[in-house]
Amino acid sequence: MKSGAERVNVLGVGVSAIDMNQALERIDGWITVRDRRYVCVCPVHSIMECRRSPAVRSIFNAAGMVTPDGMPIVWVARMMGFDHVRRVYGPDLMLEELERSQAAGHRHFFYGGGPGVAARLAQALRGRFPRINVAGVHEPPFGSLEDLAVPEAAELINAARPDIVWVGMSSPKQDLWMARMRPLLDAPVLIAVGAAFDFLSGTVSQAPRWMQRSGFEWLYRLGTDPRRLWRRYLVDNPWFIWEVALQMTGLRKFELA
Repeated sequence: MKSGAERVNVLGVGVSAIDMNQALERIDGWITVRDRRYVCVCPVHSIMECRRSPAVRSIFNAAGMVTPDGMPIVWVARMMGFDHVRRVYGPDLMLEELERSQAAGHRHFFYGGGPGVAARLAQALRGRFPRINVAGVHEPPFGSLEDLAVPEAAELINAARPDIVWVGMSSPKQDLWMARMRPLLDAPVLIAVGAAFDFLSGTVSQAPRWMQRSGFEWLYRLGTDPRRLWRRYLVDNPWFIWEVALQMTGLRKFELA
């Protein structure tokens, strides 16, 4: 068994070899010492976005933590000898951290989501965790990365003095936003959790737990939004399997860069 401090090279992306408790401990540690980091959650889709873009890959590889968000990522890690790796799924990471933070007193800011989503998310989470400290909520208008990653957004968030900024956008836009905003934000931890805003606010239904555990969550999501997600799952998934096979057999090398 290899150490959880290491990273698994999955097609050139360094995925953190962790389980949920290790992820939470890292986040708590960064907040305690005010160490400014950002966290990327990493399903197959993110790996393939990194394959398409060296700029996106460099942002993932510079993250304080890249969580194994999808079961295929977990399976690859275990095949590479990281037997302890467990799924650290964005919505579950948010729920676990919020539960812990009721005692720790961490302040949370929710940034992103569609119209009304972040406000519904904050309301739903307050109902679930009565003692959480919601420092602020902001739902920016739809716009480009250049429109959103601006000093005015940093001033708004910094004024609320959060410990964690949860970012709910599409990937890789949310990851690019964190990388650009990291120097401007005082909060120790930025975490991009994408669809977690929709799931936990009740805006979009989640796959049943058995589908999440078995690796078939993609099929559920494809069925609920085929027009938007067909390329992600019907093109990226087979491409991922092919390239992992090349990596595992040594027929192709993927450098962490």
